[in-house]
Amino acid sequence: MIAPDEVPRTARGTNLYIADINLQRLLERRAPEELQRHEDRLADFGAWAGGPLDEQAEYTDRHANPRHTPQPYGPNGHQGAPIVFNPRYMECHAEAYARGAVGLPYQKGASGRHMACFTMGYLLSQADVSIHCPVTMTGAVAHVLNTVAPDDLRQRFLPDLTRMDGRALSGGTWATELHGGSDVGATTTRAVKTDEGWALHGLKWFTSNAGSGLALATARPDGAPADGKGLGCYLVPSHLEGSQPNAYSVRRLKEKVGTRGLATAELDLLGATAFEVAGPGEGLKVMMAALEYSRIHNAVASAGLLRRAFVESLGWSVHRPAFGQTVVHYPMVQDQLLDIQMELEAAVALSFESVFAFDALATGDSDPEQGGDWLRLVTALAKYRTADQAVKACRHAVEMVGGNGYTEEFPTARLYRDCLVTAVWEGPANIQALELLRLVTGKRPGDQIFLGRVGAALSDLPPQAGDTADLLEGALEECRAALSHLRRNPDQAPRHGRRLLDLLSDTLATALLCEEAVADLKLGDRRKLLVANRFAARVLAHHNPIATAMEPALAAFEDVILYQPVE
Repeated sequence: MIAPDEVPRTARGTNLYIADINLQRLLERRAPEELQRHEDRLADFGAWAGGPLDEQAEYTDRHANPRHTPQPYGPNGHQGAPIVFNPRYMECHAEAYARGAVGLPYQKGASGRHMACFTMGYLLSQADVSIHCPVTMTGAVAHVLNTVAPDDLRQRFLPDLTRMDGRALSGGTWATELHGGSDVGATTTRAVKTDEGWALHGLKWFTSNAGSGLALATARPDGAPADGKGLGCYLVPSHLEGSQPNAYSVRRLKEKVGTRGLATAELDLLGATAFEVAGPGEGLKVMMAALEYSRIHNAVASAGLLRRAFVESLGWSVHRPAFGQTVVHYPMVQDQLLDIQMELEAAVALSFESVFAFDALATGDSDPEQGGDWLRLVTALAKYRTADQAVKACRHAVEMVGGNGYTEEFPTARLYRDCLVTAVWEGPANIQALELLRLVTGKRPGDQIFLGRVGAALSDLPPQAGDTADLLEGALEECRAALSHLRRNPDQAPRHGRRLLDLLSDTLATALLCEEAVADLKLGDRRKLLVANRFAARVLAHHNPIATAMEPALAAFEDVILYQPVE
C-alpha cells in the first residue's frame, strides 16, 4: 500500500506543476513546442504558487480582506474612498503578472499562443482564486485590445496590461447591473459624447477586481436602440493624465461566500471618462469576446480546484491513521479517491481542449468559421461541467478530512467556499446551455462538428477498449438523436438545453479521455484506459457499481492513483 513518504501531506510547499504528471503528459502530447518554450517558467510558477502564493492566500482570506470605508460627505459633496488591500496580496498580485500570467503571448518573439497563460491560471486557482480572477479579467481585456480595439487604443493601453516588470495594470469587465445579471442587453448605463471621448453614467452592480487600472464597460449612447444592439463597449481607466482619479466611486464592497481576498464592488459611474472600443451594433459582441476568454479561464480554474481537492484528499488519507491503519487502506476511501481523480482528469482534458482550440484559432491553425464554432461549443461544455464537478470534489475533500476539513485551519474550507464562484462566474449553467443551443440548433453547424469530433475519437479506439467503446458509441448515437430531434423541433430546445448540456459534456469528456488512452497505449501504458473505462462506466452507463466492485482501476489502485504506468 502507498507509503506516507510517497505522497505529500498537503499541497502547501509543493511544486504544483512538477507534481502534476497528468498535466505534463497532456501538454507534451498536445502542445510540445509551447511546452518546451515555457516549461522552466511553468515549473518556477508552480513552486511559487505552492509556496508563497498559497501562504498569502490563507493569510488574506482569514485575516486581511480588502477594506473600504465610504466617505459620503466631502468638501465637494459625495466622494469615494480607496479600496485598501494588504501588502502581501498586492505583492503576489503583481508577481503573477511579472511571471507572465497575462503578458507572455505579447512579448517580442512570442508565438502568440496563450497555453502557458491558461496553464498558469490552472496553477493559480489551486492556491488563490482571488488572484486568478483578476488575472483572468486582465487577460480578457488584453485580448480585446489586441484583437478588436482601434489602433490608437491598442498602442496606448495594451502595453500597460502586458508588461512583465512588476508594474502592470490589472483589468476588469463591468457588465452586470442591478436589474439583471446575465441580461447584459438591458444595460442602463449611459454613454455621453465629450471632447475627450465619452462620459459614462450609471451603476455597475457586481464588479470583480474593483481596484483594476483598466476596465471594459458596456453602456448605451443616447438615442441608441434599447436592446443589445444599442450597446457600445468602452475602456475605462482608473486614472487620467496626471494621475487624476477617474469619476467613479465605490458604493460598497460585496460580502461574499468565497474569494474574500478579491475586492468585488458596486461602482457608481459619475461621468467617468471612457474611450470607445466598439460602438452600438458591435459593443455587445466585443464584451462577449472578453467573457468567452474568461470562460476558458473559468474552466481551467475549476480543473485546478479539482486538482487541489484531489491532492488534499489523497494526502490526508495517506497520512491519517484511523482504527489501526491509515485511511487510504479502506476500500470506500479508495473508491472515493478514484472518483475524484477520474473527474479531475476529465476536467483537465475538457478545459485544455478549449485552450488548444483558442490557440489554434488565434494563430490561424484552424478554419475561422469551424474553429470558432468549436471553440465556443467546447468552452460552453467545459465551463459547465468542470464547475459542476469542482464543487462536488471540493465538498468531498471537506468530507474526507472530516471535522478538521470544516475548520479554517485546513485549506479545504477555503477551497470549498472559493469553488462556488466557478458555477456562476462568466455565466451559470443556463447561460452555457443557451450558448450551446445557438451553436447546435441555430444557423451554425456545431452539431455536426461535435459529432465528427467524438466520432473520430471512437473510431481510433482499439479492441482492448471493450465496453468503453460500446458505451461511447451508444452515447454518440444518443447525442445524434437528440441533436436531430432539436433541429426538427427548435421550439423544444429551450426546455431541453440543460439536458443537452449534460449529455454532450459527458460524451465529449469520455471521448477526450479515450484519445489520451489511445496515445498512452501506443507507449505501452494502460493506466489512462483504466481511468477512461471507469469514467465511461460511472458517467455514461449509470450501472449498479456493486456489480463491478473489483473493476481493473480498483485492482490497480496504487498505480492509478500515483500516475504510475500500468502494463
